[in-house]
Amino acid sequence: MAKAQQGIITSTQVTKAGIPRRCLTSMVHSGLLVRVERGVYTLPETWEDEFFILQWRFSRGIFSHETALYLHALTDRTPSRYTMTFPFGYNVGNVLKRGLVAKVASKETYQLGIMTLSSPSGNSIKAYNIERTLCDMVQTRHKADIQVVSQAMRIYASSREKDIARLMDYAQKLQVKTKIQTYMEILL
Repeated sequence: MAKAQQGIITSTQVTKAGIPRRCLTSMVHSGLLVRVERGVYTLPETWEDEFFILQWRFSRGIFSHETALYLHALTDRTPSRYTMTFPFGYNVGNVLKRGLVAKVASKETYQLGIMTLSSPSGNSIKAYNIERTLCDMVQTRHKADIQVVSQAMRIYASSREKDIARLMDYAQKLQVKTKIQTYMEILL
């Protein structure tokens, strides 16, 4: 099962397949699997996919802000700390202990723009789409590096996949329409 999934398997998948979890423990003891996180195991030769592990550990978290820019290849800077957004009311204590940047969104905006994409190791993870990410980056309460934002906006504006209507719709809902319009008027 792990070989079919880029070398990663979870205890939930094992249980769904009808395999007792004690088999995971005995495979770890015999060196056939490595336990990398509670409920996440890899083959010994597999690189740890930190994005997948974080998504597994904090399943309600959505990769956002600089991390989403990186995943969408809108910046060449690898984030020093990963950022995830959680629904309002979620206890982010363990997220902060793990060294992540935790953002909180209202129930109305949390779901806006969630998509599934591949981590750099090829596993499925959840992140906000490009339009949502750009809106998040220009919000005043988020102090983003202006160079990173400008670079991302330039790449987006020259992209064939840009969806200006969706960007403006998200900008309206996230109350950053004026800022987004300014960027787009300059770049388009």
